[in-house]
Amino acid sequence: MITLNKRSNSSYQINFYIHTKAELWFRFFYLTLNLFKLEFWENFCSNFVVMKILYAIQGTGNGHVSRAREIIPILKKYGELDILISGTQADVNLDEEIKYQFKGFGFDFGTKGGIDYRSSFRKADFSQLIKDIRNLPVKDYDLVINDFEPVTAWACKLRGKKSVALSHQSAFLSPKTPIISGIHLGAIILKNYAPATDKVGFHFERYDDFIRTPVIRSEIRNLKPENLGHYTVYLPAYSDEFILKKLSKHPDQKFQVFSKHTREDYSQENVEVYKVNNEKFNQSLAKSEGLLTGGGFEGPAEALFLGKKLLCVPMFHQYEQQCNALA
Repeated sequence: MITLNKRSNSSYQINFYIHTKAELWFRFFYLTLNLFKLEFWENFCSNFVVMKILYAIQGTGNGHVSRAREIIPILKKYGELDILISGTQADVNLDEEIKYQFKGFGFDFGTKGGIDYRSSFRKADFSQLIKDIRNLPVKDYDLVINDFEPVTAWACKLRGKKSVALSHQSAFLSPKTPIISGIHLGAIILKNYAPATDKVGFHFERYDDFIRTPVIRSEIRNLKPENLGHYTVYLPAYSDEFILKKLSKHPDQKFQVFSKHTREDYSQENVEVYKVNNEKFNQSLAKSEGLLTGGGFEGPAEALFLGKKLLCVPMFHQYEQQCNALA
């Protein structure tokens, strides 16, 4: 029931009164229902389990880390993410908190156009590798995703844990992917280095149902390409001396070389040499005539995305790079 009490200045005070049992029971029922809903949602939320995801990344080469920088923000939307990285050859920073950091097993770039196998095996610590495989708690995770990283891959295989390979190397598991002819040790290594139960591969084209086109970094997608006439060069498997000797034979052409082997920037005739820097490299590539690089995957894919000319020099006895150049 509503009553009006007259006040001064012709104003009224409105008072609400509950006089009937029906109104009392209705309010009691409404309050009880809301309390029940609150308790229900509190119990539901307390029992809700967030998916735990382990994302393992190969740290040798820049392509894996570059791709991971785009994939990590997406994975974080679906659960609690831990990151593992093994290897120390990347020049691109991940800028993320790393849960597990392993030495793993990778191959060192030489300075004569190939892999330095002697240095690679000399630096390898196989006893630590086995220990890391045994101790990695992959069973604690609901989803394990692997970008060609051996510690996590073999930890899952030995424990019967399912894992998903998310890498360029997975594309070579398809018979439809272009490969060089002959029998190669590299093909055997590629298929057994980081085994997984499921796979998603990346390549220049969708050669098979499980293969996707390259993941292009947002830094590259946001660039505005132009042509200032120089060529950008990134050949980490060759020494600066070797590269400069070759490029000096083309004095009318300007080159910007990004080197793993120098600590200071310098110039020599028609060549500017820079220590590896991600931002400077992106700008150089965006303003170049084309890219002269090895037979990797991410670098050539980004050059093609920007509409640049591309010349690939695959490393000696590096099966994957030779197949990439063929594709």
